[in-house]
Amino acid sequence: MDKRFWLIVTVIVVAFGGVLLLNSKDKEKSLASVTNHVTGNAQSDVTILEYGDYQCSACGAFFPTVQQVKEKYASTVKFQFRNLPLVQPHPNAFAAARAAEAADLQGKFWEMHDLLYENQDQSGASGWVASKDPLSDYFATYAKQLGLNVATFKTDFASTTVNDRINADMDAFTATGEQMSTPTFFLNGKKIENKDLLDTQGAPSIDSFSKVIDAALAKK
Repeated sequence: MDKRFWLIVTVIVVAFGGVLLLNSKDKEKSLASVTNHVTGNAQSDVTILEYGDYQCSACGAFFPTVQQVKEKYASTVKFQFRNLPLVQPHPNAFAAARAAEAADLQGKFWEMHDLLYENQDQSGASGWVASKDPLSDYFATYAKQLGLNVATFKTDFASTTVNDRINADMDAFTATGEQMSTPTFFLNGKKIENKDLLDTQGAPSIDSFSKVIDAALAKK
């Protein structure tokens, strides 16, 4: 066989190897971009992970209770949040997740996270939930309120970096095999049924959360 044949074979092998390398790097990038928003005791052996949607009324209903639970267990439990915007029923959910992730790039994730839920109109009739342009109408104002560089915030809001973070969270949820719904809570990787976090009236309950968490802490 002549030298040209082996040259062609070598080129094909190198090119194929390059494709594999690029695919590997893409996978590494995707895994690395999963968010890591943590509060409470980051060293705790007990982790509560919430997948949430900022426009979801159920998430909004859970929010005040979750805040109180975080305060109660701030020294003993690790709390984590990941994005799961359900865009079909909630058209501004992905934009709200963008706002939170853009704020995170300036060190204000939890502050924006809280503002989005505190200003969520659960009826969907007003506020950023109902806005045709939530960035201009509301999110930029929230960014200014938090002392962020608003121009940078707007740039980050539209960036691929922020988009990839949100998609990575969604991919991570898909990998759990659970049904897409929000809020969804996991305790050390095991899904908590929302009914176990409610009181007898069907409302989110600190006592119900505490029962689940205390049982986990007792095992450690």
